[in-house]
Amino acid sequence: MTDIITAQATAAASGAAATEQFRNKQRQEAAAADTGRVDALVTELLTSAHDIIRRHGLTYAEYDALKAWLIRVGEDGEWPLFLDVWVEHVVEEVANENREGTKGTIEGPYYVPDAPALPAEAALPMREDEAGTALLFQGQVTGVDGTPLPAAKVEIWQADDEGYYSQFAPNLPEWNLRGTVIADETGHFKIHTIQPAPYQIPTDGACGSLIQAAGWHPWRPAHLHLKVSAPGHRLITTQLYFRGGEYVTDDIASAVKPELILDPTPVADGTGHEVTYDFALDKA
Repeated sequence: MTDIITAQATAAASGAAATEQFRNKQRQEAAAADTGRVDALVTELLTSAHDIIRRHGLTYAEYDALKAWLIRVGEDGEWPLFLDVWVEHVVEEVANENREGTKGTIEGPYYVPDAPALPAEAALPMREDEAGTALLFQGQVTGVDGTPLPAAKVEIWQADDEGYYSQFAPNLPEWNLRGTVIADETGHFKIHTIQPAPYQIPTDGACGSLIQAAGWHPWRPAHLHLKVSAPGHRLITTQLYFRGGEYVTDDIASAVKPELILDPTPVADGTGHEVTYDFALDKA
């Protein structure tokens, strides 16, 4: 990981870090595949691809361009980015369609487990001169019936004021703007951080080539990432956005939901913003 942190902030460097994190996750969570499900899903996926080829009269030049692009996605390590930006939001929608509590959305490629544990009121690790508007993000974790969940775990990670994530860009401290906050005995937490900035997904690799060729924009709105959990309850993975922010209405990753938009207000002493957002967890 050290070599990745000190590398340039390129698509390839970011992709390598995301791929490494995903492989670590797979080693911990790998489950046996059901051959019947694999057969059904892959057959239907290929059948859909065949239908697209026939309907649009795909040429060999276009087919060869597709092959070259797919090869480049692998070489750039951008499969995690590609899948998380253009596919994951539908997987999340299906996986969480029966939840009663807080809405979820995509995890994205920049999660790192085991962020430093912090008390119920804490400042996220950050540089002494961390740029950006100060933000107090506070709330309570309960069950869907409103019962407080003591010592609930609130994992939070975010981009900095320039749109970069620690461990995926150079010159950032390892755990910058990442932490695992343990709520108090009533499920309350207060997190002092900075308001993140919108950012472009990496555009110097294969995904950037696709964006340019299709005439899309590469931007994600400013957001906080969270995983919230408590014993006996289902973990929720989500992101929270900022009302009126750029790209909230046309997120490249299609991950914004109305229930996940924050309305920060100025702090009385003028030192930044504050916002309250509560989490309701479903029973496991």
